Amino acid sequence: MRLICGAAAAALAAGEGAAQEATGATPLGRLVLGAGAEKVAIDTPQAVTVLEQEDIDREQPRTAGDLFDTVPGVQAGGSSRITGETFNIRGIGNAEPASQSRVVVTVDGTPKFFEQYRTGTFFGDPALYKRVEVLRGPASSTLYGSGAIGGVINFTTKDAADFLAPGETGALRFSADYASNGDGAGAGVIFATRPREGAEFLFALNRDTSDDIEDGDGATLAGTDHDRWSGLVKGTFRFGEVQDQALRLSFSRTEGDQEDTAVTQTGGPVGGFGTSDFESRDDTAVIAYSHAGAGNPWLDLEVTLSWSDTEVVKDDFSAGSSCAPGFTQVLCDNEAAYETLTLKAENTIAFGGGAWENYLTFGAQISEQERTATSSEGAMSFHPEGTDTRAALYAQGEFIHESGLTLIPGLRLERIEQEPGPAAAAAGGQDESFTAVSPKIAALYEMNDSWSVFGSLARTERAPTLDELYSTQGQSPAFGAPEGTVLSAREPSLALDPEVATTAELGLAYAGQDVLAEGDSLEAKITAFHNDIQDLIGTTPRESGPDPDPVPYFSNIDEARVWGAELEGAYEAQGWFSRAAYSVVRSEDEATGDTLTDTPADTLALTIGGKMPEHGLRYGWRGTWAADITTESDETSGDGYVTHDLFLDWTPERGPLEGVTVNLAVENVTDESYRPNLELDAAPGRSVKVAVTRGFSW
Repeated sequence: MRLICGAAAAALAAGEGAAQEATGATPLGRLVLGAGAEKVAIDTPQAVTVLEQEDIDREQPRTAGDLFDTVPGVQAGGSSRITGETFNIRGIGNAEPASQSRVVVTVDGTPKFFEQYRTGTFFGDPALYKRVEVLRGPASSTLYGSGAIGGVINFTTKDAADFLAPGETGALRFSADYASNGDGAGAGVIFATRPREGAEFLFALNRDTSDDIEDGDGATLAGTDHDRWSGLVKGTFRFGEVQDQALRLSFSRTEGDQEDTAVTQTGGPVGGFGTSDFESRDDTAVIAYSHAGAGNPWLDLEVTLSWSDTEVVKDDFSAGSSCAPGFTQVLCDNEAAYETLTLKAENTIAFGGGAWENYLTFGAQISEQERTATSSEGAMSFHPEGTDTRAALYAQGEFIHESGLTLIPGLRLERIEQEPGPAAAAAGGQDESFTAVSPKIAALYEMNDSWSVFGSLARTERAPTLDELYSTQGQSPAFGAPEGTVLSAREPSLALDPEVATTAELGLAYAGQDVLAEGDSLEAKITAFHNDIQDLIGTTPRESGPDPDPVPYFSNIDEARVWGAELEGAYEAQGWFSRAAYSVVRSEDEATGDTLTDTPADTLALTIGGKMPEHGLRYGWRGTWAADITTESDETSGDGYVTHDLFLDWTPERGPLEGVTVNLAVENVTDESYRPNLELDAAPGRSVKVAVTRGFSW
């Protein structure tokens, strides 16, 4: 396996295009860029999956969650609406307030976070991205921030170099797509240019629209229509005697417009809350300087200044909505936003001696996140304003012995300061501070050229969010109780302790060639994990009576265990291929013994396909099986289901159609009616999808 990693690293040094060719024909043979020193996925002592541009194109995703159908341990929650989706990794993450802080999401290294009642957490258009890395488990907290109990999802936007071969100065790419379910249509254009050696620019613009989609029974999924625009501008400048320094500047934006859509974007009955017009905007800006330090093993520097701004505006609520001060302000015209400024500096040094090859990555990160919210009735007590300021120091080593042993220790120290906004302070909120410590140790041992065993032990602490600290709620009627009975008010939660998660992993990996036939390859990786979570934060049960004492809105109410296993496998031969992704997650609320609300059903995704390289054809079938599951919530309990998808990709390599790519798919071929248990709405029914791209270069 080390030979594969070495070849990939050499290709990376030679240039981006060459690196793409060396990433391997299967997902487990691809380079992982976000786990420290670059390494192949199967040689990483952590459960990690890499999706490349070809995977994104084949899925023709409506939302980012559509990309994870073949990624073990990762599910989308919420709904199929473009602003109603959340992420769940290994049973961590749901649509409830603050839950998404347990899963770290980045775009080009920029932290992304949004939370609002019954609203999704990530709004980026999948058309902007060329690569997605999923790192499962809290070991990723070392490099990405404390609190990544579930793991990390990294999105990478497209680059000019993706479309320009060496010696070319310009490229154009046009794309169009259509989906029969919802009569959805999209179009995009990309212009890449290299006006001189060392300078590259990319400009991308996309638009897609859709009517309401239908489930397998033909019922309309109300509020799933949309009109979305997205754009990306990026410039890269390389300089230095050997072009080992680079300055990258990028700006991306996704804007969504939904009219008369469900207030409950994350799913569930529309009638209770009605509808509203819903506008979303997600901006990401990055300035990054890197110095690869050619010939200097002590220098591999990356300094990044990034800005994220995500905003949602809701207005024109349906007739009869109960807009009033208090909790029903969710039905008033309102705006909510998260704006985050982050500075990160990271360096990797290489050193060694004797039988050891060593790398040490160390860095510092500071960030300030401002949460704002206003409504036509003033400040919203359940969406408090405030500021979250963080400063962190971290280090991660990678020590490789010639015997095949790799050790990866890591440590992150993070200081969090939180300050309530004026309205939250007036309601009793106070400045709070926390120190989070995230240590880890991971190891991998290559038993021979094909087999390796790996394991890790990681701990992370998640500080409470602004929402958990400063939310308040007044007394409210206790429906169904005797007259005069009310539910207690909820005060700021100023006695919260950080959540603490300790995770152990153990896994086995196999990579072989000439297994069933000459020239074929088989790769597989199985990982078992156990996650112990203490001081789990949740809403405090309310008291009832004529005038009950107030309670904190949130409290450390629980301890839980989450455990399970994941299998990821890939087979590649000259004329056919196969992929497998299997995930089993179990959990227990240690107070009640029940299965936790966030627990996904057991899932198997199996892909079998064929290839005709001489004709540029790749085609296949994918089946997905999900088991029955019962959790402590009826909303996330559900029946099992089976779905079938078909796909065909055509990329002619010669003739008048050279440069054209056609992706054809039929999703949910049998028009199955089902609901993934972490989604609150039924899944879409059958849809025929086609996407066509045409590229030109000079």
